[in-house]
Amino acid sequence: MSNDQAIKYSLTLDPSISKSATRDHPQPAASLPEAKKTNITPRGSNGDENASIYFIGTATTILEWEGIRILTDPNFLHAGDHVHLGPGVTATRQTNPAIDLHELPRIDAVLLSHYHADHFDQEVEASLRRDLPIISTPHAKECLVDKKGDDKFTDVYDIDFFQNMMLDIKTPGGGEKAPAIKVTGMPGKHVPDGPLSVANDLVGAVPPTNGWMVELGYKVSDDSSFQSGYRIYISGDTLYVNELEEIPKRYAGKNIDLMLIHLGGTTIPSPKMPLLMVTMDAEQGIKLMQLINPDVTIPIHYDDYDAFLSPLEDFKKAVSSAGWDDKVVYLDRADMYKFAVKQ
Repeated sequence: MSNDQAIKYSLTLDPSISKSATRDHPQPAASLPEAKKTNITPRGSNGDENASIYFIGTATTILEWEGIRILTDPNFLHAGDHVHLGPGVTATRQTNPAIDLHELPRIDAVLLSHYHADHFDQEVEASLRRDLPIISTPHAKECLVDKKGDDKFTDVYDIDFFQNMMLDIKTPGGGEKAPAIKVTGMPGKHVPDGPLSVANDLVGAVPPTNGWMVELGYKVSDDSSFQSGYRIYISGDTLYVNELEEIPKRYAGKNIDLMLIHLGGTTIPSPKMPLLMVTMDAEQGIKLMQLINPDVTIPIHYDDYDAFLSPLEDFKKAVSSAGWDDKVVYLDRADMYKFAVKQ
């Protein structure tokens, strides 16, 4: 694939249309609750932050910019709730989300790395309004549309590795530049290469997963070209695999401002029988930081389920040993990170 393989989808987000994310609560909250703590880059601020990421828990965040909100990997179960992760594999949630599902403000789109219950839980699947735009994998689209019958989601977009689509943002007036978001699928693998991967391809026990490159920027009116003002790489639930090494090649000379990295060292079939690791642990996380070389890294997906066997403290120690404390921001649930998108 080329470095810029756009697909046929076209999506325009209109922040003036106030719709609830769920079917049963027609009036969304006016805004996110006040953050418990607001963070900026460890290297200092010019006071020009115009965008934010709010951490809800697990891999669930809300990206807010230019009046729109994108929800990633919605999981709103509570401590003690269970998720099904594959044949004979379950996990129990250990924490509560920063907010409940019905407390969400207006959400304009969902970015779903893969169709797994700890990223798209059973309550979310039952409750989200069916016309909420969802960007995900071809496998997830099959599950959310083709296999749902009359209760299917009606606005699902599937993106494969290195395919991209544009999300235009409707704003009043106009001008030489119009805000837009470019979403590109990034490689990801839940299962390491080898016989297990071949077996999983046959039985489909662990679903395929995407990472994402989310670029916030502007379209120039005279030629419709896109100018990226901020790049966010979201690793998704992947191990460190060879396919990831294609990312810095394709983005050579293009700065990656922020990385949201899924950690935890998730193991299956259970914490008492950790036969297979399916998400990065601290060691792999450090290796990915070295590969991608983002300005700032924020770890997520690290302690919410009992299947996570690589605690955040391991990653913190590895970061300090590498001398990278000034490159990492740690968010607790209900914390926010603010940053500046360049025009």
